[in-house]
Amino acid sequence: MLLCTLAAPCSAWMQGEAPIPDTPPDVPTPATATTPAGAPPAGVQWKSLFRQSARFLVFENAYRYATEPATRHPGRPYFSGYLDAVGGLHGWSDGDPFYVNYVGHPMQGAVAGYIWTLNDTRYRYVHFGKDREYWKSRIRAAAFAWAYGEWTEIGPFISEAAIGNIQAFAPQHGFVDHVVTPAIGLGWIIAEDAMDQFLVRYIESKTQNRVLRAAVRGAANPARSMANVIGGQKPWARPRDHDVGLSKIDRGPAPERKPGVAPFEFAANAYGFVGSSGSCAGGGATAAFRIGPEWQIVLDVNGCKMNALEGHLSGDSLTYIGGLRWTPHNSARLVPYFQILGGGNKLTQELALPQKEVVPPDAGKTSGSMQQHTQTLEHNGFALAAGGGLDIRLNRALNIRMIGLEYMRSWTEGLPGFASPQGFQVKSGIVLRMGTW
Repeated sequence: MLLCTLAAPCSAWMQGEAPIPDTPPDVPTPATATTPAGAPPAGVQWKSLFRQSARFLVFENAYRYATEPATRHPGRPYFSGYLDAVGGLHGWSDGDPFYVNYVGHPMQGAVAGYIWTLNDTRYRYVHFGKDREYWKSRIRAAAFAWAYGEWTEIGPFISEAAIGNIQAFAPQHGFVDHVVTPAIGLGWIIAEDAMDQFLVRYIESKTQNRVLRAAVRGAANPARSMANVIGGQKPWARPRDHDVGLSKIDRGPAPERKPGVAPFEFAANAYGFVGSSGSCAGGGATAAFRIGPEWQIVLDVNGCKMNALEGHLSGDSLTYIGGLRWTPHNSARLVPYFQILGGGNKLTQELALPQKEVVPPDAGKTSGSMQQHTQTLEHNGFALAAGGGLDIRLNRALNIRMIGLEYMRSWTEGLPGFASPQGFQVKSGIVLRMGTW
């Protein structure tokens, strides 16, 4: 209902106009179709994209400014505070709770991605499935979500670094949001698309109650609903409401693809490390480039927040490694892989020191304020990881990483409560395979 009050097009529904056509949602759609009459030309509508993105950016920062006293009073000059915020980035964790980093920011990335899809008219009528055009559209959306996320974090004007100088203060220095916002945000988009395809359409085929159908759409697709409102549409709007039967623009036959592993793969990971030195949980991303029919070069960046530290400590572990991976190029449903990677491991901890009262020289004792002091501890070292995993192939474009299990050995000097990492790291997530469709 809150979303409805924000959207101008809701007035028609409030007057009794049904927001969702009565056309059955399971009408067969042709494999190809032409652009509908009156539709904008295929391409990106840049003006409306930037206008809607700016609207979302202002909304987010206005909320921060209204609810966070530290954002309103960072205690630093604007320009030097901004430079301190950008220059202070290091490590993984940023001091936010788990649900903020791994739920809130991915949802932000999903909303930004859906704003892109509203303005990427070339792929407006795609839907979740094996269609290669769907996966192209979502990869484009994830790329925009990354660009939008970078601006919200470190943009020179309206951003966390500029307004409030976030990242200039301990323990807010980490890169976690820069990675999980687009990576896990892409997984969020795909999950909402799958819910819309298999759950929402099924319920719509069973009832014509417009309130129930709108509520189901909103509950199953919260990020898309928010993007619709920002774009000036009804929260429950879908392209198929106006053009049932159109699945995509005719682009001719698909190009022939060579057999073998995908030319490029991108994985969004949930990540955890367990060893005698301690444990931590977080996330990251993996990119793999094909160099042969069964061989890939792998780049892997994962970070996690240290668990079970003493109350005055917070810390994180950042691993950035690369190497070789072997995986068979057959089309079996289960796809194993084995890899050996080497690179670096960085451990960071923030030690909270006793608070000190700061009193301006020209003010009385009662006007003083408490200022938090912290000490940063950092160690870098070489790291190796070797192991394998098992993917489930859903189609030519998408795998589910059921499990990735590797033994990691780090030569980084340990920190209080967390020794040099030696133990098993576990991953799971989704894998996009590009160049195979």
